[in-house]
Amino acid sequence: AMARDGLFAGFRVLGRFSGPVPHVLRYHGRHRQFYLAVPVGRSVHTYNVNKLGLVAVSNALPQDITCLAADRMLIFASYDNILHAFARNKEVVHTYEGHKARIHLLQPFGDHVISVDVDNVLIVWNIQSEEQYLQVDFDKATFAVSAVLHPSTYLNKILLGSEQGSLQLWNIKSNKLLYSFPGWHSAVTTLEQAPAVDVVAVGLVSGHIIVHNIKFDETLMKFQQDWGPITAISFRTDGHPLMAAGSPIGHIALWDLEEKKVLCQMQDAHSTAIAGMSFVPGEPLLITNGADNAIRVWIFDGPGGTGRVLRSRMGHSAPPTKIRYHGQNGEQILSAGQDGTLQSFSTVHEKFNKSLGRGSINKKKSKKKGLKLDTMALPPITVFASEIAHQSDWDGIVACHQGYITCTTWNYQNASMGAHKLRPEEFGKHKPIDIYATAVDITSCGNFAVAGLSTGRVDVYNMQSGIHRGCYGKERAHEGAIRGVAVDGLNQLVITAGSEGLIKLWKFKTKDLVYCTELSSSPSGILLHRDSGILGIAFDDFSISVLDIETRKIVRTFPGHHGRINDMTFSPDGRWLITSSMDCTIKTWDLPSGCLIDCFLVDSAAVSLTMSPTGDFLASTHVDDLGIYLWSNRSLYSLVSLRPLPADYEPSMVTLPSTCPVQDVDVSGDEETCEEMIEYVSPEQLGEQLVTLSSLPESRWKNLLSLDVIKKKNKPREPPKVPKSAPFFIPTVPGLIPRYVAPEEENDTQSKVVNLGVLAQKSDFYIRLEEAVSTNEYTAPLNLLKALGPSHIEIELRGLAPEGGGSMEVMLSFLRMIGMMLNKKYNFELAQAYLALFLKLHLKVLSSEPKLLEEVSRLSTQLEETWIHLQTLFNQSLCVLTYMKSALL
Repeated sequence: AMARDGLFAGFRVLGRFSGPVPHVLRYHGRHRQFYLAVPVGRSVHTYNVNKLGLVAVSNALPQDITCLAADRMLIFASYDNILHAFARNKEVVHTYEGHKARIHLLQPFGDHVISVDVDNVLIVWNIQSEEQYLQVDFDKATFAVSAVLHPSTYLNKILLGSEQGSLQLWNIKSNKLLYSFPGWHSAVTTLEQAPAVDVVAVGLVSGHIIVHNIKFDETLMKFQQDWGPITAISFRTDGHPLMAAGSPIGHIALWDLEEKKVLCQMQDAHSTAIAGMSFVPGEPLLITNGADNAIRVWIFDGPGGTGRVLRSRMGHSAPPTKIRYHGQNGEQILSAGQDGTLQSFSTVHEKFNKSLGRGSINKKKSKKKGLKLDTMALPPITVFASEIAHQSDWDGIVACHQGYITCTTWNYQNASMGAHKLRPEEFGKHKPIDIYATAVDITSCGNFAVAGLSTGRVDVYNMQSGIHRGCYGKERAHEGAIRGVAVDGLNQLVITAGSEGLIKLWKFKTKDLVYCTELSSSPSGILLHRDSGILGIAFDDFSISVLDIETRKIVRTFPGHHGRINDMTFSPDGRWLITSSMDCTIKTWDLPSGCLIDCFLVDSAAVSLTMSPTGDFLASTHVDDLGIYLWSNRSLYSLVSLRPLPADYEPSMVTLPSTCPVQDVDVSGDEETCEEMIEYVSPEQLGEQLVTLSSLPESRWKNLLSLDVIKKKNKPREPPKVPKSAPFFIPTVPGLIPRYVAPEEENDTQSKVVNLGVLAQKSDFYIRLEEAVSTNEYTAPLNLLKALGPSHIEIELRGLAPEGGGSMEVMLSFLRMIGMMLNKKYNFELAQAYLALFLKLHLKVLSSEPKLLEEVSRLSTQLEETWIHLQTLFNQSLCVLTYMKSALL
């Protein structure tokens, strides 16, 4: 089968912020601000520290980045045994190949960069030439390199820490071992330069930190944390002598170096190991990142020296299990993850993301215990439903948890867990182990939730009060477990699907059974498109059927997939059903034609799918992946063949989209990252038959008729004061474009009493109009007029009449110019304004001159025609708009 352009094109990923690799803090001298480089998967994200706004995303490397470092110009990133250098935060400019094993340490070093691999080979590379300057092989048994540091002011020297615990100081230029430090009987995990010269902090596997002077080989202080190895160390440099250290379980300890004691502990700063931490030089800010997919900026401004989160970017720390668009604008995606949280991701900008927190049996009790010991935490959400109709009045989201009988409510507005726990009364006291909620839906009015249990029971609850409002069927709705529930758009019907293979339709209010149909096999899930009343049904045998709930007939049957169907979503118009399965394909079925129109393969199966209510994006989440991937619907902006796929169609593998930087809603342009836009110049007129306006500002034409009123208002109250001395500036000619007065004009003293008709200098505009009588070329005079301001235009038009020094020919010529403008249908508003002013000034002359009258009446009919044509178009458009607004489409 031939390759083809699919219906969906990868757009970008949401919710990916950090991985297990430490970040790098960089200072940009020209921008005078700090930037944060964080490796995420195969690319490097660059954020500005002051807003945590994403300013750049590097091109993707072939594999996930495992090591990162940076100097003033370049970012160094390695995967496996290959090292790359990125320039301008974006493209790879250097590649360094020569290691045989995975690189695990990097240290930029002047014109060189040092890399150490896990086989214990250290290579010094020349950055520009990409050649090896030096290679040193260490014996793994006696000195396995585990940390590297270039001590400040130590020329050509680097300090190496080892798994055996000893340290070595090397001169790289002469390739000499200068000194060996015996160590502290524990493997070195990290080395950090202290703010003082010669002083280095050494982090050990034992949880000790040794602050050591390497010049005199003496220990200045020793600290210990209780949470295992030291993962990162950073010193505060804004006048408070503090040192922070990270641990593998996400806690941070802060030490006061003057008092030599623990100042405070920030527990659960991250839910995984602290990967990287760095104090911003000269500021009370600490930046941390971890494998829990979070970047946090902490500020130390409170009492007791502890930090609070100032800014953060965080996604799920375990893969999302279910995603659904929230609301009708297609700008928020709700996502429930295996980490037990419910989060909302904005497709517009990261600053609108919010986390609704973790589910918990008892919020108050779990707050006391802290994250790690939380026995009250609820299991992850398996399915949820949300409605915005009453979300500002009460909870608008209802969710089921894995193996848990109670359904929880959530409040989007307050970004927290809601007020109610929904479960049938008889399970109030004792919670049965083997009964759990399996399916849930919320009515379109946001008033009721319908929940199904694994026993086949289906209940209705009121969302505002949490009160149980009855159940469907006598004891239970189905013999088997409930595989899906749905309420139609008008709260008439409830549709339930049971694992025994039945689908039942119930009256919503009276709870009577209306209809029951037997399916070909056991359903694994259902999805209702409320607007069209079409129900998609996925089966345990991986096939798919579509039921019309009006006619109650199966209207389409599709062969489906070769693996469990994970999720389904409809396009907003209900024409397409999109399904994802464990066979790693995502398929689009066209319901009107009953055909498969699109299918693509992804390298890890899509767990959940949701299509934007505006139809522009499909969002997906995948097995073992923290991101939410957006795919743009190509049929909206390019020609896509929607013909059925051939029976032997082989879907092609599509790589998941990577991140692309969003334009910050109020971004202060980052010169490094944006390419020059190609400037588009609009033609004078798009088409002959279109009416085109000039692009002049309103001030040039709108007030022409009311100039006399404006002048009266602006009349000076008192005569101008004479300046004491000569002006220091050169006098200019009045007008919109400043021009200097020629010196001889200045000294020319004329008689105060002037007969304008005789002496008036003919203006450029006047001369051009005179010429146009014979040539019929009116663009030149029009362009002159367009360049003038309102009062100047008035002076020019006054001067066309005989008493202003003009003539009948020129007045005729002016009217013809207006005629030309109306004919060509451009500068439409200018033609109207100029003509109005002309008529106002010269009505007397016009009425007495038969030649001019004839021209005016010709113009009048021309104006009428153009306007009637325009008005018809306006009326048609208004009509269509009103219909669109009011009709129930």
